[in-house]
Amino acid sequence: MAEYHFTTPITKEDVQKLRIGDVIYVTGTVFTARDEAHERALEMAEKGESMPIEFEGLAVYHCGPVVRQVGDQWEIVAAGPTTSTRMDIFEDEFIKTFGVNVIIGKGGMGPRTVKAMQEYKAVYTAFVGGAAVVAAKGIKRVKEVHWLDLGTPECLWVLEVEKFGPLIVGIDTYGESLFQNVADKAREKLPQIGEFLGISF
Repeated sequence: MAEYHFTTPITKEDVQKLRIGDVIYVTGTVFTARDEAHERALEMAEKGESMPIEFEGLAVYHCGPVVRQVGDQWEIVAAGPTTSTRMDIFEDEFIKTFGVNVIIGKGGMGPRTVKAMQEYKAVYTAFVGGAAVVAAKGIKRVKEVHWLDLGTPECLWVLEVEKFGPLIVGIDTYGESLFQNVADKAREKLPQIGEFLGISF
C-alpha cells in the first residue's frame, strides 16, 4: 500500500500509478454530483451544450452536502459520501464523456463502471462513511454552485479542498476491485458457514 498526494488537475498518468488499497489525498478542485447532476450533465453534453465548469482532471464526489448560507457565501457543514451504486447507471458514460479520472464515494461500483475505469483510465476511491464532519474539514471553501434548481443535495457544488482524504483506492485502472475481491472471498466461505450452521447455500 502506498500513499499519494495529488493536486488537480489529476492526469491519467497520475491515476495509472495507483493500485487497490493505496491511499490518496486531493488538493485543488473537487465537484459534487449525484444521480440528478450526472443525468443533467450527460443530457446537456448530448445536446452539445457546454458545462458550467471543465470536469476533466477534477475529482467528482458522490455527495449531497449539508450547507448553510452566510450572507452571500455558502458554507459546507457536513459532506459525507453518498452510496455510489446510485450513480452506476451513469458513471461509465460520465467517465467517457468528461474525462474525470478520480471518483470519490462509498460502497463501490459495479462491473460496467469498473470496465469504463479500465478503458478510460479512472479510479474509484472510498471515503469512510459516517465521517461527514471530518470530510467538511478538508473543504476550504465553496468556489461555485450550479443547478440549484435541483436542490442543495443534488446540485453541482464546486469546492476548493486541501489534503482531502484519506481516500482508499477501491477500483483501479487495471480492472481490480476491492469490493469484488471481498465479495468473492465471502462467497468462497459460504459452504463452510453453511456446514457450521447446518444449512446449504
